[in-house]
Amino acid sequence: MAPRKIIVAPSILACDFSRLGMEVERVTQAGADWIHCDVMDGHFVDNISFGPAFVEAASRHTPLPLDVHLMIEHPAHYLPRFLPLAGSITSHVEAIHDVSKTLAAVRTAGLLAGLAVSPPTPVELVKPFLGQFDILLIMTVNPGFGGQPFLDSMLEKVAEAASWRESGVFDFHIEVDGGINLKTAADAVRSGADLLVAGTSVFRAQDAAEEIRLLRNV
Repeated sequence: MAPRKIIVAPSILACDFSRLGMEVERVTQAGADWIHCDVMDGHFVDNISFGPAFVEAASRHTPLPLDVHLMIEHPAHYLPRFLPLAGSITSHVEAIHDVSKTLAAVRTAGLLAGLAVSPPTPVELVKPFLGQFDILLIMTVNPGFGGQPFLDSMLEKVAEAASWRESGVFDFHIEVDGGINLKTAADAVRSGADLLVAGTSVFRAQDAAEEIRLLRNV
């Protein structure tokens, strides 16, 4: 099987919110593939980040797809507000009442549909939904806050998910989110990840373009 193209999605959770437009433009010009948006409600995770108005504001400063990650309870209820803004929407399997219906709603709108799993959740929980999602997001930190250290134990989940693609029957991105830098990105890619969410490592890099280039080529 040919190597998969690595997609780099800088997370605006790590940007300077007071300069949102400039920050999004900066990483767009630096060569980002997607822009990752972490939406948190203070219930599913112990933090509040931003909502659809903020995502819409970010969208005005880039032609790139917005990779919206809903770390919220009852994500299906909020889909109508995010569907017009995103290129992909990923919801946590732990928070969805009807997984198949939620994924179908995202796909019907013409977007990529994703499922996310938090560190305590067995990745096998999403296996019954193979073929219904386009992205499997494996959290490599406990969700809620940026800048946390990478959990090496999550690489086993990445490898397990990658094994599901080997038959060629199912095709989906394996996304890793949390603690991504050049070393951890290389470990994740070796395990099977092809979609890297990088926050601090890109937004605080002296040269964002070089950081993105290096991440893409780990």
